[in-house]
Amino acid sequence: MPTGVAMRDVRDQLFQAAERVLLRDGPSALTSRAVTTEAGCAKGVLHRHFADFDAFLAELVRDRVARLDHQSAALRDSAGTGTVADHLADALTTLFESVAVAIVSLVTSRDELRARLRETTPVGVPLLTEATAMIASYLTAERDRGRIAADADIDALAPTVIGAGHLLFADREAAPPDAVAVRKMVTTVIADVVREPQP
Repeated sequence: MPTGVAMRDVRDQLFQAAERVLLRDGPSALTSRAVTTEAGCAKGVLHRHFADFDAFLAELVRDRVARLDHQSAALRDSAGTGTVADHLADALTTLFESVAVAIVSLVTSRDELRARLRETTPVGVPLLTEATAMIASYLTAERDRGRIAADADIDALAPTVIGAGHLLFADREAAPPDAVAVRKMVTTVIADVVREPQP
């Protein structure tokens, strides 16, 4: 980008550029130069808006975590309608077909980034921790409606759903799992606790 031409929504443009690099080339290819080249701007633009590259990455992860709030509210509001398995399968597909798998890989591969993220996510893996809370909130709402067993251990069930979902989507080289595979996995995980009539 020529000097003197203003970029609108610089943070968002840089975040989107970082996501494209992550999805195309993986976490090891994510550098400040790769991000600014992808965004079509000078390298100094990133450093004018963030203290350093790890600060940029931490904000990228936090921004993506914040986006879960809308998905979480919509999932919780769906409780009592449709089927629990369909809602969970759709939630996992929405979550993991996005940049989430690449973000998790990025977090696990960078010690300094993890250290910075501990300020807001003191335990667990950022993004997966918040996704687990989203699933737990939904399962609790379904339990309150009698569609999940009253004695279901939501604290164990939610991370099981997220972990199994992450494993299904984690292979960056293969095609994502189809809807049938995701629903089959979810149905298996919740089989002992679901109390709704099965279609």
